[in-house]
Amino acid sequence: MGGETPSSLLLPSSGDEDHDGGKSHAAGTVKLVEATDSHCLPDEVELWTCDHVSEWLERTNMGKYCELLCVTHCVDGPVLLSLKEKDLKEPPLSMCVLGDIKRLYKAIQDLQKRRLSAVTPDTARHLGLAYDVRSRSCSTSDDIYTDGVSSIHIRKRRLNAHVPDNTSPRKVLFTMLYGWFVIFLTAFTMTIVHSRVPDMTTYRPLPDIALDNIPHIPWAFQVSEAIAVFFSLTLVSILLFHKHRLLIMCRLFSLLGTVFLLRCCTLFVTSLSVPGDHLKCKPLKFDSYEEILWRSMEITSGFGMSLTGVHTCGDYMFSGHTAVLTMLNLAITEYTPRRWRTLHMTTWIMNIFGIFFILAAHEHYSIDVVIAFVITSRLFLYYHALANSRALMAGDQHRLREWFPLFTFVEEHWNGERVPNVYSNPVEDLRIYIKERFFASRSSGTPRKIK
Repeated sequence: MGGETPSSLLLPSSGDEDHDGGKSHAAGTVKLVEATDSHCLPDEVELWTCDHVSEWLERTNMGKYCELLCVTHCVDGPVLLSLKEKDLKEPPLSMCVLGDIKRLYKAIQDLQKRRLSAVTPDTARHLGLAYDVRSRSCSTSDDIYTDGVSSIHIRKRRLNAHVPDNTSPRKVLFTMLYGWFVIFLTAFTMTIVHSRVPDMTTYRPLPDIALDNIPHIPWAFQVSEAIAVFFSLTLVSILLFHKHRLLIMCRLFSLLGTVFLLRCCTLFVTSLSVPGDHLKCKPLKFDSYEEILWRSMEITSGFGMSLTGVHTCGDYMFSGHTAVLTMLNLAITEYTPRRWRTLHMTTWIMNIFGIFFILAAHEHYSIDVVIAFVITSRLFLYYHALANSRALMAGDQHRLREWFPLFTFVEEHWNGERVPNVYSNPVEDLRIYIKERFFASRSSGTPRKIK
């Protein structure tokens, strides 16, 4: 829809009918039927405006909620289809009459069933293109679709662009704390591993096909970290203006925390020999747990980067730098429009070069880089494949909660579709959130729910 609703449907007039054979004359003579006619709502609920929703509420004897839904909260057709019973009960709507909640939700369910019974395979996948009734296929021409009898003028639209993000800020805070806790746990594990790093005179560097053939470049590791910083700044800029920034933040903190939790396990169970003589690594001795915690805080505050003066040893088998580079690259690619091909090609090239510089610095074995890239990329892709598939999410919710509790927690209120890459003003979004969160019940005149 793109925020615009077609104002009219072009249909053949009665004067165009051939009364002898019942055939249509040549295309060209049409009559204008207003889609906003008060006596005829558009068949496609996704095309409804707030005025259409208001009229529908009047028809279902729910007219007293027109101001709350259509004026205060700007509920149009796509938003109406996404409403759940829980949305009606909880803020900012806070409907208090149980009978009205049940009746309104039953009416919304009827709309959803009617839409599913009439939807085509293409619109079901939300491709945003009109459907040709005669050929039962989706045309790829610009905006005009004909079936030999009528011409329908419908703009290309993406229905998901109007799906609201119901992610709670508390959920963002929880996943953020989870991510930072795992990062600190990783730093603690790195400190323990550093205290038992293998002696360099006894355990020589392992044979490695990459390290044996790539000469050591002293400044290469700093270049890979600079690429990670660039990726981070780019992703922060994207999140700042992305309409679904809260959901994306929850996903990224959850994924990053899970990846580094796996890294903790690999670091702790196996200690590899130092990959190069230039590292000058030796075991660190700590006299108390306070020193271990202090060293862990130092690594966490410096993000484990040599650019911030943090130098560690023994944290092999799983390259943290490769994991961060890959995760940031995939996030930038996933949450920007497909037409931004230049940015996507640039980030992928920089990701590959970043991995090369890690190897050129002789800071990690090749197996460290391979394991980190495979685990990070597969976890990211599997997560989004599950999140973007309604069929997988609707299969067995109980088993899904048992096996993927964090995933279920993050994706609880999402509709199971791919996150649309649309952008908005963060200041305006904050103003709307504050208004709906703290002033919605006052302006609508509805009583607050009594706890």
